[in-house]
Amino acid sequence: MKEFSKVQNYWRKRIFALTWLAYAGFYFGRKNLSVTWSSMEADLGLNNTDYATIIFIYSLVYTIGQFLNGYLSDTFGPRKIVSIGLFLAAIANFFLGMSFSAGILIFLIAVNGYGQSTGWSGLVKNMTPWYKTNERGIVMSWWSTCYVTGGFLATVFATYVAFDMDFMSEIGWKRGFFFPSIILLILAFLYLLFTRNNPEDVNIPPIIEDKYQFQSEATKKSENIKILKIILKNKALWIYSSCYMILKMTRYAFLFWLPIYLEKSLNYDVNDAGYISSVYELIGFFGVILAGYASDKFFNSKRFSTVTIMMVGLALVCLIHPYMATFGKIGVIISIALIGIATYGPDSLICTAGAMDVGGKKGAGMAAGIINGVGSVGQMFSGFIVVAVNEAYGWNNLFYFFVILALIGGGLSALKWNFKSPETHNL
Repeated sequence: MKEFSKVQNYWRKRIFALTWLAYAGFYFGRKNLSVTWSSMEADLGLNNTDYATIIFIYSLVYTIGQFLNGYLSDTFGPRKIVSIGLFLAAIANFFLGMSFSAGILIFLIAVNGYGQSTGWSGLVKNMTPWYKTNERGIVMSWWSTCYVTGGFLATVFATYVAFDMDFMSEIGWKRGFFFPSIILLILAFLYLLFTRNNPEDVNIPPIIEDKYQFQSEATKKSENIKILKIILKNKALWIYSSCYMILKMTRYAFLFWLPIYLEKSLNYDVNDAGYISSVYELIGFFGVILAGYASDKFFNSKRFSTVTIMMVGLALVCLIHPYMATFGKIGVIISIALIGIATYGPDSLICTAGAMDVGGKKGAGMAAGIINGVGSVGQMFSGFIVVAVNEAYGWNNLFYFFVILALIGGGLSALKWNFKSPETHNL
């Protein structure tokens, strides 16, 4: 691998850190809803169907935003688009702490959803010009810990500020929105002021050679349309997207419903439910790292091989969860941890290195937006699926439903077991 100059290495680390912090920060304005919902439900006179509807609206706006913001990030640069998203998420969360009706809640959730939708495609786009194909599996596995670590910290933080903190105790669960909004606001300013879109913006040699940088803006926009058409014809994109839809349906069911499952099915108190549910992200961290190293070191950057194995693993751990739950909190924690590993591993690999491989330097934002957008369709309906399956068949059968989904995803990815995505930045 070509050695990088001191200034290139400095900026690579700087971009890595800033983009990591930015996406981890988005979760502080996302995970607080699931932690505080039981208290909101009682305070505002809502129910699980209302919750599923709120998740649907959030996910619908998030899905549309993914498709739109992937293109916008490729066209106008991720620095502008992601900064706008962070500010919107901060504002929406601040006012969510003041909400007093379902209508206002849904509107603010929609604003938050759009702000959140700028994050993934924009930040993957931001990372792409700084790292080569043969290092992305490992680099992006470490980078992907942003949403695992962010989810864990956000869950613990929201639980603490909403229920355990003495300061402003009179407003209760509303603190779970006020304080995350402050974190988002700080990160918005940090990202806007200190990040850059690519090496050329700071007058250093490019990491990936690309004649595209010398084209006019009009030509670049025309070229983006051409690249989009090529990306859309790539079968790997659609298999990645289908697997990701299954993974996001599963992951968001756990993100939004795990505390509620622990409270209502296993009868844990609100504090235990909040803290135990955070294990899903905490241990899921290791699944992200495992997937990245397996992809680059064992399968020579063949992402689908790793995705297949881990999705079959996800089916197995969901299958044994009801049995593990009979062993009390220790069994539940171990089971949740294994599900986290098996979910976050393929999830992170598809939406980072996979998207970067398909889109390359010029189309990474679009590829990430499409994959995440299709994936978010699964996220959009996960709430209704949880309610329908749970009410008809019970919580245990919900886990068996995820077994079926994971096996379907594993079967799809196995179709491309030996596929190695080429570097497509010269499209």
